[in-house]
Amino acid sequence: MGRFAPTNLDLDGKVILVTGGTGSFGRRFVETVLTRARPRKLIVYSRDELKQSEMQMDLAERFGPEKLGLLRFFLGDVRDRERLILALRGVDVVIHAAALKQVPAAEYNPSECIHTNIMGAENVVWACLANRVKQVVALSTDKACNPINLYGATKLASDKTFVAANNLSGDIGTRFSVVRYGNVVGSRGSVAPLFQRLIARGATELPITDVRMTRFWITLNEGVEFVLSSLGLMHGGEIFVPKIPSMKMTDLAAAMAPNLPIKVVGIRPGEKLHEIMISADDTRTTVDLGDRYAIEPAFVEYPREPLKGSRPAEDFCYASDTNTDWLSGEGLLALLDDPAPQRRRRAVD
Repeated sequence: MGRFAPTNLDLDGKVILVTGGTGSFGRRFVETVLTRARPRKLIVYSRDELKQSEMQMDLAERFGPEKLGLLRFFLGDVRDRERLILALRGVDVVIHAAALKQVPAAEYNPSECIHTNIMGAENVVWACLANRVKQVVALSTDKACNPINLYGATKLASDKTFVAANNLSGDIGTRFSVVRYGNVVGSRGSVAPLFQRLIARGATELPITDVRMTRFWITLNEGVEFVLSSLGLMHGGEIFVPKIPSMKMTDLAAAMAPNLPIKVVGIRPGEKLHEIMISADDTRTTVDLGDRYAIEPAFVEYPREPLKGSRPAEDFCYASDTNTDWLSGEGLLALLDDPAPQRRRRAVD
């Protein structure tokens, strides 16, 4: 059994759409669903036709024509509400993974980040309501909790939009929830692949922004497992937060290149020393479910049963520096070797 307890989720016969479906998460999600279930249709919604073409060829080689026949590739942008409404006709489940995620890029291009992450979220909500979609899970980030950068602020606004959408569904009955987790090991844009590239090029040192810095870590496979299990648990309005390990960035560098010194380059604009996934103010509505926490909605004007679990202590705060679960160097290397269903390759030679 993996880190997250399985649920009785049944995706057979369902029509599922993934926004940002050609990204790291979207590809792994599609591969996982095709491996385990037989949906009636699995729709990849994204704006890059080249990535869609490459993904289609990779999946054809891995799964063959029968499973590939369940897939649809739909070009579109979450900024385009009319296109979303068209794409979501007959869809049962939506996984919203599309976002602009690079912190420095968002700081320099704020309007672009706002249009995709906030207005895009609103467009997804309205398109789901217009098509009577049954379940929606939106991917968030630890940076949405007590945000100090624009990316985190836009994802906080997105989270609020999806949680509040449950109060708009009325007799439509669509239920919206959010999953919030930390850095994904091996995903595009994360620090581990950057270190790998530098090591492969013969770097004589590894850059660290601050020696005190800590982060939460989760693998891509675990991220998909967490989304699927949360989909099976959701009542609507929850922000699900996984219990995952933390690691110091200096330990990450030492595990990947024990013989290389580090170079402190300074904290980038919008960067935190430590990440938080549940603030002390969120604790009042937080439930401990064993393998995860769930921040329940503060305003509920729709039929909803509370989740059954224990309440954390009043002074509880789930932060990467005060986490009780810490990742060793060996544990980090094991995460880096988390097997990918396609294009398998060891991350550390």
